[in-house]
Amino acid sequence: MHFFKECAKGIAIGTGAILPGVSSGVLCVIFGIYEKLLDAVLSFFKKPKENIKFLLPIFLGALIGIIIFSKILNYLLFNYTIQTKSMFIGLILGSIPSLIKQVNKKEKFKLRNILYMIITFSIGLSMVFIENNMPEHSVETVNFAYLMLSGFFMSLGVVIPGVSSTVILMLMGVYTIYLQSIANMYFPILIPIAMGLIIGGFIFMKLTKILLEKFYASTLYGIIGFSIGSTLVLIPELVTTNEVIISIMCIICGAMIVREMSKC
Repeated sequence: MHFFKECAKGIAIGTGAILPGVSSGVLCVIFGIYEKLLDAVLSFFKKPKENIKFLLPIFLGALIGIIIFSKILNYLLFNYTIQTKSMFIGLILGSIPSLIKQVNKKEKFKLRNILYMIITFSIGLSMVFIENNMPEHSVETVNFAYLMLSGFFMSLGVVIPGVSSTVILMLMGVYTIYLQSIANMYFPILIPIAMGLIIGGFIFMKLTKILLEKFYASTLYGIIGFSIGSTLVLIPELVTTNEVIISIMCIICGAMIVREMSKC
C-alpha cells in the first residue's frame, strides 16, 4: 500500500514537470519529501538499498505521469485553454500556504524574508514579459546543443520549488516541441533535453541543498516569490463575463485540489 501511495505522489510530480507554470519541486515540498529526495539522490551510493526503496516508486510514478498526461495536456490546452490555464493558476496559488507552513515549522518569521520574496516575484514577473516576446522554435530550427542547453536550464524548475521547468522551456521557445515529443516519443528531441536535464539536475541539487542548509527561510520565501510570479505567465485571455466566471471557478477548484493533496 505504501508503494502505491508513493507512486501516486510520483505521478503528481511527473505531471507537474509538463504542466505550464507548475513546479515539480513545489509538489515535492507539499508532499513533505523534498529534502529527503535531495538527500537520497545526492547520497545514492552511500545507502543504495534504502535510497532505491524510497526513490523507485516516486520515479516510476513520475515517468507514468509524464507519459500519460502529456497527451491529455496537449488536448486540454488546445480545446479548453481558459479552464486548463486557470486550473494551473489555482494549483500554484493553493500551494503557497503549504510552503509558508513549511518555513514556519523550522524558523521564526523575519521581516527581511519578505524582501527575498519580492525580489524573486519581480524576477518571475520579468519572465512573463520575456516569454511573451520569445519566438517558438520548430523541430527544424533547433540543434542538439540548444536542446541540451534547454534541458540544463529546465533542471532549475525540476530541482528548485516554485521555478517552473515548463515556463523555462517556454522562455527557451521549445515547450511545444518538448510536449509533442513526449506525446509521440520522439527521441531525437528528448535525448539531448534529458542529457542537459541530468547534468543540470545534479549541479542545482547540490546548490539547493547548500542554500537550504545555510539560508533555509530566505530560500523558501524566495521560492514562494517565484511561485506567485510564475502564475502570471498562465493568465488566459478573458473576453466575456462567462469566461471570467469560469476562470475564477477553475482557480478555486485547483486550489482545493492542492489543499487535499497536501494532506496525503
